[in-house]
Amino acid sequence: MLTKKSITRLVLICFVVFLSVLGYRTWLLNSTKFISFDKQLEEISGIEFDKKQQLWAINDGGDSPRLYQLDGVGKIERSIEIENAKNWDWEDMTQDDFGHFFIGDFGNNDNDREWLTIYKIENPTDIKSASTRAEIIKFTNPEFKVGLDEQVRKNAHYDVEAFIYYKRSLYLFTKNRSSPFDGKTRLYRIGDYAANFTAKYINEFSTCTTIKELCWVTSAALSPDRSKLVLLDSERLWLFENWQGDDFFSGDVHQIDLGIVTQKEAVAFYTNNIIVFADEVFSGIGGNGYVIRLDKVKKKLIQKSGKLINAPAVKMKPPIEKSDLKATSQK
Repeated sequence: MLTKKSITRLVLICFVVFLSVLGYRTWLLNSTKFISFDKQLEEISGIEFDKKQQLWAINDGGDSPRLYQLDGVGKIERSIEIENAKNWDWEDMTQDDFGHFFIGDFGNNDNDREWLTIYKIENPTDIKSASTRAEIIKFTNPEFKVGLDEQVRKNAHYDVEAFIYYKRSLYLFTKNRSSPFDGKTRLYRIGDYAANFTAKYINEFSTCTTIKELCWVTSAALSPDRSKLVLLDSERLWLFENWQGDDFFSGDVHQIDLGIVTQKEAVAFYTNNIIVFADEVFSGIGGNGYVIRLDKVKKKLIQKSGKLINAPAVKMKPPIEKSDLKATSQK
């Protein structure tokens, strides 16, 4: 029979355990911190390294259409404005094999933007002036219908915050806003050149189904040798390897714990082994850059060759039939 004294002791033990776990997770994140960003980048939403390994960053929607080059301590060294662009909701950056940068203006919090935008520019280190112009790539989700009511939009996958370049195509990872939340991010493909595309569905992957804000995919990056993909959320990195074709969800999946929850919004590979990620400032917390080495961090195997570990066999949804990318007319 529990006494008042034993209950008090149990509560105290639970409190101590909670503080210990919180302290460890705080240390886990802070131990990887290497930079604090300029205050002008409080809403940092994408990072990428140029051909000279210099770090560039973008802000979320509301800022001017501008990229910022950072020095070794996080201060802004220079910026480049994209003259023919707008920053409605910039969310991520990636680059192709030739060094062209792609900036994703595809944030869609209300699931009401039918056509989303990606800006393509030359590698920033090759831009000598303070401004440049971009090729404009437009895309829409094949399931989007004009005039959808609010309830339907709430359960749609029209919001995107992460993408990568791979073999002459761009691959988009949705930010799931379904209700009830099912934790899945959907993978779509579009072309890498100026045109209007209907995104092609490939597959989907479930990160977690607990609290959606902790499970949302907010950024993606591909290693320089094109053998590793990482997706970022508020607590974790998801590492994908040994996939088949362009279905990144068909191979091996590892989970990497990043420590305490912050608003993590951007990730990029520095080398095939070194990953840099960043968080926004939220309630006075964040605004930092962090670095991990894949050969040093603990990786938990979640899926092997498309099959979940310690779970009943799950039939993976096959990728779509491969076909030539076709541009579609913008309405």
